[in-house]
Amino acid sequence: MKPDDPLLKILACPLDKGPLHLLAEEAEQEEALYNPRLRRRYPILDGIPQLLPSSGEQVPDDEHEKLLKRMAP
Repeated sequence: MKPDDPLLKILACPLDKGPLHLLAEEAEQEEALYNPRLRRRYPILDGIPQLLPSSGEQVPDDEHEKLLKRMAP
């Protein structure tokens, strides 16, 4: 998934229905969608976002801070 993908504008967190941020693939992390309000990360597997509430994982405080820095413009 690319940052300018139109699908990103309509995807929403299944829990709070708010927008999600794309986390590009990095060395130790796969591509994912992130909800900073609830600190939940949803994986993207084979290009398909896994947006079931049970698919999301809670992110610890230290990782949340790192993700916020990655999302900053």
